[in-house]
Amino acid sequence: MIRPLLVLAALAPLVACAPAPAPAPEPVLAVDPVPVTPVAGISGLQSREPDACHAKDYVSALGQPGSVISGLGLTRDYRVVEYRGIEPQEYDPLRIVFRLDAAGNIYNIDCG
Repeated sequence: MIRPLLVLAALAPLVACAPAPAPAPEPVLAVDPVPVTPVAGISGLQSREPDACHAKDYVSALGQPGSVISGLGLTRDYRVVEYRGIEPQEYDPLRIVFRLDAAGNIYNIDCG
């Protein structure tokens, strides 16, 4: 009685290593492509202007510590994104976004 249990206990780890059976292939349906016509005034994405927030005006701050942002004399809305920080996903093409690296220096300036 003990011997069959020992054999089963010895084989149990081998059963766990067995490869899973291959899944059955999905049936292929022949479907004619449906033409998509855009609806005027409705878009899933917001259009992004190249530099609507004038981020290029602050290129001199690249490589500087994030503490210089408050002294740049910004007159428009801006956001500072810390290294690996959480950034809200609402897009504002007129807002300047300063992105900081792990050392706290500005490595990118863009709109959003």
